[in-house]
Amino acid sequence: MHPFLTLTLTATLYGAPSALALPLKPVPDAFHALPLKPVPDAFHALPPAQIIPVPQRAQYPQGTLPLAGLTLEVRGTAYELQAAARDLQTEWMTRLNTALPLASGAAGRIVIGTRHDARLAELARDKGLFTDRPEGYALWVDSGGATVVGADARGAYYGAQTLRQLLTPTGIRFAQVNDFPQLSQRMAMLYLDQYSKGINDALIPLLAGLKYNSVLVMSNYVQWDAARQGGFAHPGGASKAEAARIADLARSYGLEPIPLIETLGHTGWLFHGGANRDLMQDPQSQNPFAYDTLNPRTYDVVLPILTEAVKTFGARRVHIGHDEVRNRDRFPARENGKAQGFVKLFTDDTLRLYHHLKSLGAGTMIWHDVAFADAFREQIPAALPKDIEVMYWAYNPAADYPLLADIKRAGFSTYAAGWRDPMNPESFARSAARSEVTGYVQTRWSGYFGNPSIWDGQADQGVAYVRGAASAWNPAAPPVQNPAARYRDLYRGSSYTPQHGQLVNLTSVVTRPLADRDETGWIQKGPGTDLSALPSGEVKIGAYRFLISGAVMTRGSRAAVGQLPERVSLPIGAKADGIAFLHTTGWPHPTDREPVGRYEIEFADGTRQVQPLEYGRHIRAWTEPLVTSMVQAPAWFGKTKDGLDVSLGVLEWRNPAPGKVIKQVTLVSEGRGANPTLLGLTLLGGTR
Repeated sequence: MHPFLTLTLTATLYGAPSALALPLKPVPDAFHALPLKPVPDAFHALPPAQIIPVPQRAQYPQGTLPLAGLTLEVRGTAYELQAAARDLQTEWMTRLNTALPLASGAAGRIVIGTRHDARLAELARDKGLFTDRPEGYALWVDSGGATVVGADARGAYYGAQTLRQLLTPTGIRFAQVNDFPQLSQRMAMLYLDQYSKGINDALIPLLAGLKYNSVLVMSNYVQWDAARQGGFAHPGGASKAEAARIADLARSYGLEPIPLIETLGHTGWLFHGGANRDLMQDPQSQNPFAYDTLNPRTYDVVLPILTEAVKTFGARRVHIGHDEVRNRDRFPARENGKAQGFVKLFTDDTLRLYHHLKSLGAGTMIWHDVAFADAFREQIPAALPKDIEVMYWAYNPAADYPLLADIKRAGFSTYAAGWRDPMNPESFARSAARSEVTGYVQTRWSGYFGNPSIWDGQADQGVAYVRGAASAWNPAAPPVQNPAARYRDLYRGSSYTPQHGQLVNLTSVVTRPLADRDETGWIQKGPGTDLSALPSGEVKIGAYRFLISGAVMTRGSRAAVGQLPERVSLPIGAKADGIAFLHTTGWPHPTDREPVGRYEIEFADGTRQVQPLEYGRHIRAWTEPLVTSMVQAPAWFGKTKDGLDVSLGVLEWRNPAPGKVIKQVTLVSEGRGANPTLLGLTLLGGTR
């Protein structure tokens, strides 16, 4: 069988023409590769138009400040000013692959300082941009240079984060900005586990760039000395040295590190490996969840860990959890506890930990749900010190969250704590601003040992970092445009230098049109549910350029695609440093990380590479806009005529042998419900 007739013969065997919707064309043979179009910008990342968080007041006149000859001048000695310079220099190197030198002798054309510099304050007033709001800044870029004037040193740092986003390949966008945060405390959750170093080293600069000012660090399973000595240290936990390193790293980016050690409830860490069974609240529990507050030995274990946390983090505040205490075990379960009652047990434990932390110079934070439950809100809050900070968590969108105001009226410093659902961070931050509470917390619940999932598996929780930051800084601003792409770029920034390559013309191997006028195209659901909104021709999709002429759709288990080819071979005949695949599946697959197909890349010397297509990681259905993995780049978002949100990703395969000619690429389907469908293929770098 001729290797490049797979498509034609398979279609003949299975072929009802109406199912294919397009007449099959002869596939190019081994000596006639698909047409290639060289372009200078096969991949070209560009800065997004939207600044995040959106400033309170900003104008962006036409024009840019040229890059040539720019130097950076820092006026002042505060650490935040030095950190601002560091971040700007890193941005120049990442995006432009060039240094931003510090000014020596002469004045720099990029200036960072604060209003305490009389000359800078005067200039800001002359521009009508002066602010003395805490953490606020004035910023302007014009033909004379770029200037950031912070109301304080931290404000100058945040102004530098905005300036980073004004950088383009040819200059710095002109701007006039007057900005400050609406909520004074903006916090994001991190985790400490065995994967902490690689993940948190990326997340901490990302969060600082989004203008958070503190991090709530889940620290249950840190290998505390007390845990190691007590035999309940978890091997998957971060070392104590790693906890200290992360705390120092956070501070170096202007983020206050706040350890979260879950106590009273969610205390599985205390019982790891079968330890401390005598401290279980419920002796009948098969999976201990809460500890016994009336056993004196409980505090012989818990208090030393709180002490270690304060000293290791240099913590000014510690979050002690105290949520969902009765969700799993009976509480109280023991007779002596029943005699005292739940309210007293909860209150006494909270006070015990509060006073211990206070003796160490640290404040206390708790979740709201037990203390302010309907059954207890008339009793527990009245018994607690008013300098305890309360975080009200609610994970659904709502027009208002009245409990915020109730907690504040009870005398507590109050935070809104949102999660990831559509419009939850946005609506909760708006309610927090209306209630004039202390701040907003972007929670994350990705598992105690799940740090890698923030990139691959639960990336939607990383995307929520972007949404939460934007909402907490400026709740009245419109939602972030394409937050998934912004998160990916912030986590792993791309150079603004274009990469040449070649666009592959797939017209001769297309098996389905993108439009479906008569239920014979796309997935045969009619014009209301097709992909006609995707631009065709030579188009830029995200940072990649493609030639789009239709879909190379493969066979799947559904009747609408049961007669399509199982394999489609694409003759290439060129070298490449990598390949960008714009692709999707016709329908979803129920199980993430299960293979639904593969790309077989065959070289001219007969060797072969295989790129698996695991659902949810390397490929996902066009009807699933929720991005859970950043392995493929979120590239295009749109709507069908019926209003269905749809999206596409780009998978980039890096060639381990760029010096070899790629003979052909074959798309193979496993024949499942999620049938791989190729829409565009671009060779990155390389030559014919």
